[in-house]
Amino acid sequence: MFQALADPTRRRMVERLSRGPASVSELAEPFQMSLPAVVQHLQVLEQSGLVTTEKVGRVRTCTIDTGALSMAEKWINDRRIGWERRLDRLGAFLDALPGSSDKADK
Repeated sequence: MFQALADPTRRRMVERLSRGPASVSELAEPFQMSLPAVVQHLQVLEQSGLVTTEKVGRVRTCTIDTGALSMAEKWINDRRIGWERRLDRLGAFLDALPGSSDKADK
């Protein structure tokens, strides 16, 4: 999932799809690339689980999978909380060092 989001084109596609479903043609409009290149990007997003597509007639409509984004958000938040706790403990340790209040005043 994160590898799929590493590409700026795919991130822009996900941002667009966060506003609602779109056809492949609609997603391709802002990009200076061929339709097959857009489809390749969408395949990566679909394989990662971030996007689902449905073909009705000749139109393929793409939709974002909010559940997959929620999983990524949870993973990121878990990492953030862990690092905040570590940094809080480091700050408390540094504050407890002898002479630490003198250093803060300077």
